[in-house]
Amino acid sequence: MQEINIKVESYGAIEKHLPADLSLSCAPNSLVVDVLAQIKQQYPSVSEMIERCACAIGEDIISRQSILEKDSTLVLLSPVAGG
Repeated sequence: MQEINIKVESYGAIEKHLPADLSLSCAPNSLVVDVLAQIKQQYPSVSEMIERCACAIGEDIISRQSILEKDSTLVLLSPVAGG
C-alpha cells in the first residue's frame, strides 16, 4: 500500500520541542488524530501541548477527525495566551 507523507509545521510553544523538518509517513485516509498520536509516540515531551494545539492545513483549521488523503502539511498551532 502506498503511504502518504505528512510534513509537520509547528508554531508557538510547541515549535521549540519539535524538529523544524518533521515529516511522517502514514496510510492514506489516516485521521489527523492518528498523526498526532505518532508525534506523541516519537516526542513524548509534547504530549500535553499537542492536546491543546489547533490543527490546520493551509489556511483552514481542521478537526482531529479530518481524513488525510494525500501528501499534506499539517500545521500545529499552540494556544496563545492573551493579556
